[in-house]
Amino acid sequence: MIIIPAIDLKEGQCVRLEQGLMDKATVYSDEPETTARHWESLGAERLHVVDLDGAFAGAPKNLSAIKAIRKAVNMQIEVGGGIRDLATVAVLINEGIDSVILGTAAIQNPDLVRETSKQYPGKIIVGIDAWDGNVAIKGWAETTPVQAVELALRMQEYGASAIIYTDIKRDGMLSGPNIEATKALASALTIPVIASGGVSTIQDIKNLMLIENAGVRGVITGKAIYSGSLNLREAIEITKP
Repeated sequence: MIIIPAIDLKEGQCVRLEQGLMDKATVYSDEPETTARHWESLGAERLHVVDLDGAFAGAPKNLSAIKAIRKAVNMQIEVGGGIRDLATVAVLINEGIDSVILGTAAIQNPDLVRETSKQYPGKIIVGIDAWDGNVAIKGWAETTPVQAVELALRMQEYGASAIIYTDIKRDGMLSGPNIEATKALASALTIPVIASGGVSTIQDIKNLMLIENAGVRGVITGKAIYSGSLNLREAIEITKP
């Protein structure tokens, strides 16, 4: 299992939100690329970057910060937030981004997942954010009647390389990941699932490692590593064989 530190971008700054609320943002750094270098120095092999402004606007708003991060580190980078068309996917891949995350587009324009997965095989991840099992979109501002498992199965069929599953209720709350829901989703799929939301301690990492054989191949951590409740280097070390 891979531990993936997160950088959330708002107006060019590295921030964290609680339950996706833009008015509940804590600023951690004015230089996201410095933060990225720090996580890489602790052993991170992959970085999760979200353009929060882009998620709400429906188009990238922090491209210069994303480019700066890409230039600053050698580790793999996955980027999401406001990616709603093929042109935006192409821009990010051409900038050296390893994986592009489609979220809202997976509901509103599922053919984009099919099209981009064909054009960029292995590089398209679908982000599924759920509130009580139902998919939320547009930076979590809207909840849909679509069930997370139903969408995940369809996106797997369309060629997605992995699913990032976030339990919104737990995101930024340090309340522990939703193990049962994450395991249920992973068990229904053949592509890998990356868990997100609620991770706060080494014990949470250990709990997720217990469901690795269900298909949970990674975990994204944000607030916990910024607040210090989770030591990133230690978390990475315990996942190594």
